[in-house]
Amino acid sequence: MKIIVPMAGRGSRLRPHTLTIPKPLIPIAGKPIVQRLVEGIAEVLEEEIDEIAYIISEDFGAEIEAKLNAIAKGLKAKSTIYYQDQPLGTGHAIMCAKPSLEGPAVIAYADTLFKADFELDKEADAVMWVKTVENPEAFGVVNLNDKGEITELVEKPKDFVSDLAVIGIYYFKDVTQLKNQLEKVLEERIMHGGEYQINDGIKNMQADAKIFKPGKVDEWMDCGNKAVTVETNSRMLKFIHKEAKEQLISDTVQIENSEIIEPCFIGEHVFLKNAKIGPNVSIGNGTMIDNCSITESLIQENAEVSNAKLTNAMIGNFAKFNGDFTSISLGDYSVLE
Repeated sequence: MKIIVPMAGRGSRLRPHTLTIPKPLIPIAGKPIVQRLVEGIAEVLEEEIDEIAYIISEDFGAEIEAKLNAIAKGLKAKSTIYYQDQPLGTGHAIMCAKPSLEGPAVIAYADTLFKADFELDKEADAVMWVKTVENPEAFGVVNLNDKGEITELVEKPKDFVSDLAVIGIYYFKDVTQLKNQLEKVLEERIMHGGEYQINDGIKNMQADAKIFKPGKVDEWMDCGNKAVTVETNSRMLKFIHKEAKEQLISDTVQIENSEIIEPCFIGEHVFLKNAKIGPNVSIGNGTMIDNCSITESLIQENAEVSNAKLTNAMIGNFAKFNGDFTSISLGDYSVLE
């Protein structure tokens, strides 16, 4: 099984944090978004992952590529890097990984996290992972027939079609079928808003009598902007704490006159002094917290935070913050004191 991850966008809605690091590498509960994504997919599939193919921007650089390779290695999978040189949509991004588009594969966008416990229907030609939503007009939704097969895919319907929203994760029994249809989309220059979309390849497969089934997820978490990323961090911490599958607080944390209210992720060599941390706080490796009260926040590595009362905050790597603000968003290497 392969996992194909289009992730070339820089995440403009999450700036300033994505000015120095791509959005899929932003940590959620101590792990990069893309790592939590592929590990979650591997857990649902319950089978060996042979390859993870990343579609990135060439300017991500060698350090980011090394991190992506390490994530694949952690799943004992081959890592392949492809480049998307122009922002021409999801269909174009997937086709940038053309040499890897064969055999069974999952395609997953790297700004989506989920919790799910369903059996993948591997008899279907494809499975689209969906979640019941209250405002389907804001999403792409699917309609089902009486056999439970997907018969219609509608983007942001004005009239009610269904409340099953597509979350951006797809399984293909043989992804070659999608590749063949997307080749036609590109050759015929079928574009929407100047972009080639995966949906046109999917609709061509359906027209060719391929069977699509839904895979319903229990939780769907977004990382589109600062507010929802902090919320996703909090939700993920709660899931991990309840499941007790990961150690969330490092043994190397130094605590002086401080209190931790779980769930929290606290990385290696973090120093807490006169602090009250939690619930739902993630603190990256090497960060120093002094005289602070922090809840519902995400602080990355090697930051220094002092004399603060924070909630709904997001602080980047190597940032320094000393002040009397609350809901802040401070990028890497920034100083506010």
